[in-house]
Amino acid sequence: MSKEKPANDVEEASDELDEATADEENGASEPEEVLDPLEQKEKELEEIQNEMLRMRAETENFRKRLGKEKEDSVRYANERLFKDLVPIYDNLLRALEAPDINVKSLKEGVDLIGKQFLSFMEKHNVRPIDAIGKTFDPNLHEVLSQIESGDHEEDTIVDEFGKGYWIHDRVLIPSKVVTSKKP
Repeated sequence: MSKEKPANDVEEASDELDEATADEENGASEPEEVLDPLEQKEKELEEIQNEMLRMRAETENFRKRLGKEKEDSVRYANERLFKDLVPIYDNLLRALEAPDINVKSLKEGVDLIGKQFLSFMEKHNVRPIDAIGKTFDPNLHEVLSQIESGDHEEDTIVDEFGKGYWIHDRVLIPSKVVTSKKP
């Protein structure tokens, strides 16, 4: 029995050698099995690189488009404003070109244009700052001069040289005012 066992091991080894030789002859070898996954990984890498290049190009195109839109937005930001402002200017020109101008008709025309302009400002959220009688606020008012007054508290606005305006919740133009001071 001990002699049969080595014979069986030899026969098994011989069979394995025959199978390996047959595999090599059929084109199936172990190195090709290693190359196949390697080729697959190279293809995956190439696909990922191509996808990355496409994404980079899309990002660059998006960036350019966004820049163009921003440039157009800045360039035409006042378009709506001027669409509302130009008719007021046209009315002013018509008033000045009227053939029979007298003081009364000119005053009426200017008054209508003033109302039209006030409506324009309201439409665009521009409203006057109330200043007379209020306490001076450096965020809202610009002091042009001071007068002595015993009738008013110190730093009370007693006169206004130039109207101030809000736009939404910001000061567009500060009021130019005269404030009181103690005598």
